[in-house]
Amino acid sequence: MSDALTLPAELRERAGKGASRALRRDGRVPAVIYGGKDEPIAIHVEERVLSRQLNTGHFMNSIVMLEIGGKTVRTLPKDVALHPVSDRPLHVDFFRLTKNAKVEVAVPVVFVNEDASPGLKKGGVLNVVRHDLELVCEADKIPSEVQLDVTGLDIGDSIHISNVALPQGSESAITDRDFTIATIVAPSALKQSAAAAAEEGAEEAGEAAEEASEG
Repeated sequence: MSDALTLPAELRERAGKGASRALRRDGRVPAVIYGGKDEPIAIHVEERVLSRQLNTGHFMNSIVMLEIGGKTVRTLPKDVALHPVSDRPLHVDFFRLTKNAKVEVAVPVVFVNEDASPGLKKGGVLNVVRHDLELVCEADKIPSEVQLDVTGLDIGDSIHISNVALPQGSESAITDRDFTIATIVAPSALKQSAAAAAEEGAEEAGEAAEEASEG
């Protein structure tokens, strides 16, 4: 799991578009904390600090400890609205984590032992269908990544979610199908070679059959 992040925050005294625009002009980003039995809390955070945490690449999969007026609220980022041109953060939704809470997160997959895959050694290509897995995790056991071992996989083999040993405390959010995560496919050169070989074999079989009929 990624290390927890700490983000100082302040309560928002005013709501509305005008107030949000004023905050952004001052280098602040409006945000809201929701979830659990408590009422939503409107806050704002410093854009510079938030952007630095966003640039870590694992902000959305990290526990974020929001420090507000001497109190700390344990949260998980659920959505970050970005400016369509500048990519500046415009608004953040934080989900309040209660004790024993379970959350749905997108966890990146990482493929290991590619040098132990016969298919890849032959020149096959790892075709990644899903770069992330939608998982339901215990809030204190969110994995930073899921490693998928391709040892022994040949051209034509696939990795399905049923083949994956998920980290403890995690389960797939998709339960109605055994979806494909990645396959090992032949490159175009191998495909053409196989097609040529098949065509040659068919011609030889045809010639043999013709010779047999003439004999």
